[in-house]
Formats: sequence, structure tokens, C-alpha cells
Amino acid sequence: MPAATFNSKQFWADADSHLIRYSGGGSFVNRVIVNAQGCTMMDSEGNEIIDWTSGQMSSMLGHANPEIVQVVNDSMSTLDHLFSGFISRPVVDAATMLASLLPPELSKVQFLNTGAESNECALRMAKLYTGKHEVVSFSSSWHGMTQAAAAATYSAGRKGYGPNSPGQFVLPTPNAHASRFRNPDGSYDWEAELNFGFELIDCQSTGNLAVAIVEPILSSGGVIELPRGYMKALKKHCENRDMLLIIDEAQTGVGRTGDMFAFEHEGVVPDILTLSKTLGCGLPVAATITSAKIEQDVFEKGFLFYTTHVSDPLCAAVALKAMEIVTRDQLHLRARELGNIVKDGLLQLQKKYKCIGEVRGRGLLLGVEIVAGPNSTESAQALGTAISDRCMDLGLSMNIVRLAHMGGVFRIAPPLTISEDLIGKALELMDEAFRTTKGTTW
Repeated sequence: MPAATFNSKQFWADADSHLIRYSGGGSFVNRVIVNAQGCTMMDSEGNEIIDWTSGQMSSMLGHANPEIVQVVNDSMSTLDHLFSGFISRPVVDAATMLASLLPPELSKVQFLNTGAESNECALRMAKLYTGKHEVVSFSSSWHGMTQAAAAATYSAGRKGYGPNSPGQFVLPTPNAHASRFRNPDGSYDWEAELNFGFELIDCQSTGNLAVAIVEPILSSGGVIELPRGYMKALKKHCENRDMLLIIDEAQTGVGRTGDMFAFEHEGVVPDILTLSKTLGCGLPVAATITSAKIEQDVFEKGFLFYTTHVSDPLCAAVALKAMEIVTRDQLHLRARELGNIVKDGLLQLQKKYKCIGEVRGRGLLLGVEIVAGPNSTESAQALGTAISDRCMDLGLSMNIVRLAHMGGVFRIAPPLTISEDLIGKALELMDEAFRTTKGTTW
């Protein structure tokens, strides 16, 4: 909508009158985006904004990618949605493509819509397979807002909604920067922390431990990368208790972290893998993937996860094209290279501004921790919000989602198609935002 015809005052009045505010006490971003192309957006006032987070971490190939647009157009005119009992060629082709990218153990696929839905499906499958119901997840986890997924989410949203699903247990998030578990030399002792966590779980369990669900890099929890060896040790704990392991790769899958899938970094194959955001390039596409053995077992037990948009052909066609583009253009390797460039730039900023604590993450999923000064009267979260607002003023969308549990950690996850020139410009805008925000140095 042209700026000359856009009534901003009326727009926000209508929004205040009719929209449910859903972000945990935060407000909507005070910009109206009217167009998005590639790695940039345009607001109603004609301002160009670099998208440093791929929308909601989803537009992995940039906005309005021409090949994705063509697939959507073709699908809308030929095969968009079907009765859920039908299976179409795009669904079978996408499942075959996805299985070809994964270890042979992961060969059975169900296409759904959101990350929460794929995790809901995975948890339901794990409970039916094991005949047990207890679920383990991290203290800073985010797995979705539907019932079982929300019950396994600890980073936000647990207060005020009544009882969660029974049998929920928490492991300490393996955060080397904040953990109290230390070796004599002061280094992080994640093994002692993990073992202690399971000792507590064993004390509380009724003997019904079914599954652990974890993210290989906790994004909403502050971009926490699991320590080297952690996933293998976690898998061993699960095996010792006849539990399954679900790896939730909503934000890390399909190339973002420098590998096609983040679990490849450790060589640990999950019993169930879930994908979403990066699979759909901005469209609602998700997948639950498991082994033929597990699928056969739950099928014989009458597994039911039947939704309105399960196996939708349009969404499957988009997922297929996304995987084809990533593999054809080797974008997972490009994410690795560009991630090093971005990380180097962030480390240069860290030298200039004392408010930058840690720079962490892998590939094009990076986190910048903001810390308040020793004599500061405002929190790290408040300082991070001020820096984020300043970035937006300058034309850089740093972090649209603002949750209290995030503290002062920015998530940086641009499209895998971003140019080095645009990366350089984004880093310059970050530098200017830090330079002109009070409290960034002391």
C-alpha cells in the first residue's frame, strides 16, 4: 500500500480494537510491512529494512523466492488441498527426497503444518510406541504451544493455564556460560550436570519414561549450542531407560547451521526427527520422520494423528522444491561460510562494546548475548530492547519476537541466500545501533 494512501493512525486503532495480543505481554512491532523481497522488507512509510531473522526464522530462501512462488502458483491452479485420506504425488516425492537426505534409519515421513504440530505428532507416537507417558526436555526449551508440545516447553508460557500434561520432567539447559557445574579448573562440567539431572528425574519418575525431546541448538532459549559429546551422552541415558529421543530441528534443519541437519554435527541419529520452519520457506510446512520399525509398531497399535491439512499437496510441493534448491545450490555449505563471516563481524563488535557478553551459535543461527554494566540501573533485557529498537530505526530487523525469558540475547538468522554485501551493511547498522544506544559501553 503506498504511503500516501495509508492511514497509520486508523490501522493501529483497528489493530488495538480487533487483534488478540499473543506474545506474552510484549507489544506488536510498530512497523507495518507491506512488501518483502529476498532479504529485505518495505514498510508502509517506504523504509527498507534488512530481515536479519528470516521472518520468524522461516524464510530460509528469502522472501518471494521465484522458484517457490512458481511452485505455489502451479499448485494453487492444479492441486492445492485434498481430503486427508488422499496421498498425492508431491507428498510421496517430498517424502522420498527427504528420506534420501537422512540416515537410512529415518525413512518414514508425515507432512504437517507447524513445528508444534510435528512435535505433538512425535510425542504421541513415542508414547504409543513405548507404552509410557513421561517426557523429558530442557529448562529453556521451546517446542510449541499445543498441549503436549507446550507441556514440554519451559522457556515461557507455563503460568496461569492450569495443569500441564502429567509426567513432565526438566533437564538443566547445558549453558556453559551460566551453569553452576564446574570442574576444579573452573571449566564447565556438562557431564556431571547431565548425570545429576537424570538422577533427579529417576527419583521422580513412576517408571514411565517414554521420551526426551531436545533442540540441538536452543534458539528461543538463547541460542545455546549443546557441548561437544552431549547429544551422544543424552542418547545413552535414553537407551539405558528404554526411552526414545526426539530431536526438534524446527530452526536448525535443512541447512541453516552448516550441515543439512544439525544432528549430523554429532553423528547421533534420533528415533524421531521433527522439522518445520526451514522446510517451508515461510509457508506452513512441517514433518515428523521416524524409522520403519517404529512406524510399523505404532501402525499396528492404531496410531492416530489425523488433521485437516495433513499431507496437503501444495505444502509438500513447496517442501520438495526447498530441499531441491538447498541441495542443488549447496546452501548448507554456504550457511557455514557466511556464518563465519557474520560471526567474525560480531566478534569485532564484541571488542568495541562491553555490553556484548557471548557470541555463540553455528552457521547462520547465531546469538549475541547482551549484558548490563555493573552500575547499570536497567536490565540486560531492557538494554537489548533499546538496541533492537535502534536497529529497527536504522533499517535492521534484529529480533521481532521479544519474550522475557530471552533476556538480552539477540537471535541472528538471515536467509541462506543473503549476499555478503548485505551482511556487511547489516553489521554496519548493528555497529551504529550499539554506538548510539546508551549503556552499551562503560
